Amino acid sequence: MIFEDPKQYVESGFTPEIIIIGSGPAGMTVARQLAKAGIPCALLDAGEEYFSDTSQEVYKGEVIGDHYYRLDEARLRQLGGTSGHWTGWCRLLDAHDFQKRDWIPNSGWPIGRDAIEPYIAATRETLGLPDFRDDQPVTEAMNWIDLIRSDPVRFGEKYRDELAESDKIAVVLNTYATDLEAQGAQVTAANVVSPEGSAYQLQASHFVVATGGIENSRLLLWSNEKSADPVVPDATALGRYWMEHPEFVCGEAIIGQPATYTPDEDGWAYFAPSLKAMETAGIANFHALIFPNLYGGTKKLVADLACTAPSAAHWFANLMGHNLICGAHLSMAMEQVPLYENHVALSSSQRDFSGVPRVELHWRKGEIEGKTLVEGLKLMGATLIEKEIGRVRMDSWVSNGPDYPTEGEIAGYHHMGGTRMSDNPRLGVVDANCRVHGMQNLFIAGSSIFTTGGHANPTTTIVAFSHRLGDHLASIVT
Repeated sequence: MIFEDPKQYVESGFTPEIIIIGSGPAGMTVARQLAKAGIPCALLDAGEEYFSDTSQEVYKGEVIGDHYYRLDEARLRQLGGTSGHWTGWCRLLDAHDFQKRDWIPNSGWPIGRDAIEPYIAATRETLGLPDFRDDQPVTEAMNWIDLIRSDPVRFGEKYRDELAESDKIAVVLNTYATDLEAQGAQVTAANVVSPEGSAYQLQASHFVVATGGIENSRLLLWSNEKSADPVVPDATALGRYWMEHPEFVCGEAIIGQPATYTPDEDGWAYFAPSLKAMETAGIANFHALIFPNLYGGTKKLVADLACTAPSAAHWFANLMGHNLICGAHLSMAMEQVPLYENHVALSSSQRDFSGVPRVELHWRKGEIEGKTLVEGLKLMGATLIEKEIGRVRMDSWVSNGPDYPTEGEIAGYHHMGGTRMSDNPRLGVVDANCRVHGMQNLFIAGSSIFTTGGHANPTTTIVAFSHRLGDHLASIVT
């Protein structure tokens, strides 16, 4: 069932066991999992069914540090959440992303990837995915990997009818959860407002916060200020260790007929380093994408590369004689090291219509990200040479800096961390079951729980964790 506002919902008399705040991929997946188990839940969304400028305005905020996208353009406030922005790229975090890596500060999850592997089949069904292909070694250092470009799932569109017909899920639109109230180790209520400012208190036995990789931190930070008892008892890590995937077009390549990998139908191919290569180079995880440019640009690129690397001229000429050469662009998406200094904070001067402080996002790329970019490109170049596949030229801004571009693609719109998972309440906000440390009935869903971010687009891992959380909640509520 779908209610247009909290007034309709309250008047309906629907009584949920669990209130889920946020209807994006995380919250909606938890709700659908609970409904399958026969557990009634309310799925709150602050926005409307479709995009609204008025609703989107609440997402305005300030970025302090490196150049980044406008915050009100980097996510969506509507049914289905930011899946409305999603381009459909799918891959799980690597198994080694969960491991402690001595050269990566603050790495190491309290669980391994095996914790979500029982939910991969359900995740594939939710996202409409075929099986993932295993990574294929090209050299000891680099693997040809699978990023599946699925039809982007707009959760609000794909699952709207199912939600409308469900007698276990009450979707409540235009319902902005401003803060949570706690008594002791229990959340007792969610305070919500409608767009015109009407206020309500909603109760349930358990609560799930799934408002996104920025808003989860914002909601809990403000709740801690408002509630008589803290909602996050140890808030040392709350909002902290925020991460993105810095992502740039950073080079060009000459590619021959590859025997060690097969580009997709558009000529795209993805590569990622082995764990040993990352450790040897002291870098974070990344993926490199080779994608073709027009043939007209290839001749100039061949000429330029032949001038700067004469020893390669014979290789170029031989391939061109057999019509096996093409020009390509090279882009990289990098894991960002989780650092305490990168964090979500509440503005001291700016508030939205309901009085909730707007977001201040403090975000900077660090030394390891710069090293990963340069050394990752070197690994990619060495791999192409070793296998006689091609040659790489770094863009000048990489070799001279890096002095990161401020236009075009600069990051993945991937908001991670802020309520990270850790066994230590001083280093994280949730435990291995996504329960907030020190609280009995408060859980968090979404990429804000990520301890580290790997290089993979986060949606697939978000959905897998959300199926797992829904399963766990069903086991403790029934």
